[in-house]
Amino acid sequence: MTASPLSASPAPTSAGAIAFIGGGNMARSLIGGLVARGTPAAAIRVAEPVADLRAGLQRDFGVAALADNAQAVAGAATWVLAVKPQVLRGVCEALAPQAQAARPLVVSIAAGITAAQLQRWLGGEIAVVRCMPNTPALLGAGVTGLYANPQVDAAGCRRAETLLAAAGETVWLTDEAKMDAVTAVSGSGPAYVFLLAEAMQAAAVAEGLPAEAARTLVLQTILGAARMLTAGDAEAADLRRRVTSPGGTTQAAIETFEAGGFAALVARAIHAATQRGRQLSAAND
Repeated sequence: MTASPLSASPAPTSAGAIAFIGGGNMARSLIGGLVARGTPAAAIRVAEPVADLRAGLQRDFGVAALADNAQAVAGAATWVLAVKPQVLRGVCEALAPQAQAARPLVVSIAAGITAAQLQRWLGGEIAVVRCMPNTPALLGAGVTGLYANPQVDAAGCRRAETLLAAAGETVWLTDEAKMDAVTAVSGSGPAYVFLLAEAMQAAAVAEGLPAEAARTLVLQTILGAARMLTAGDAEAADLRRRVTSPGGTTQAAIETFEAGGFAALVARAIHAATQRGRQLSAAND
C-alpha cells in the first residue's frame, strides 16, 4: 500500500465527460471538488432518480442531472458508480451493452463489490478502478483507497486519482483483497472517532462539566490531536508518550484503557468490519 505521487495533479478538462450514476452525498462531494478544481460543469452529468436531488445538483453545481442512467453515460469517458451495493448489479447489467460499446473507465465507490464482479456485470474486459472514500470527503478532508484492475492504463489511473483527489488524500493498493481492510479502517473509521467523542462527552458530563463545555473540550481536543498527527512525522505512539507523564493523570487514564483491553478491542472491531466487507461482496455476487 503506497501513497500516490499524483494527488496534486490539476483536474483534466479534455479527457471526456464524466457520468455519475447516483447523486447522493459522496457524489456531491466529488462533483463539488471537481468543479472547484476547474472541471467544467458542462463536462459532468449525473443520473439520479430523486427529482429533488437532481434539482439540487443542477442548482448547486450547474451540472446536467438526468433521471435515466443510459442517457447520463452516453458518450462519457468516465463512469462513476455511486449507488448502494445492493442495487449495483442491476444498474451495471442494464448498462452492459453501452459499456461494451464505449469501453469507459469505470470508477466504483461501492463497498464490498470487487472489480471482477463489476467487470462481469458490465460484460467483461472493462477498465475498473475500485475506490473506498470516507465521509470527511464531504469537507474535502477525506482519504480514499484505490485499486485498478489490469485493464486500467496509466492515463486511467491518473483520471481516477484526479477524481478522488478532489475529496482528499489518496492511497493506491496493488492487492485488491486489502480493500476490505481499507473499508474497515478508513471507510468506517470516522464512526469510531465519533463513538470516542460521544463516550468522552458523556464521561465529562458525568464528572460534572456542563454539556456545552464538555462538547467544546472534547471536539477541540480531537481536532488538535488530529492536527498534531498530520502536521509532522511523529508516530502516534511517540506523541502519546510525550503527553504521558510518569505518575500523572494521563498515565492513569492510559493504564485504565490498557487494562480494559483497548488495543485488542480495536483490533477485533476492525477485523469484524473487514469480514463484513467480504460478506457484502459474497451477498451481492
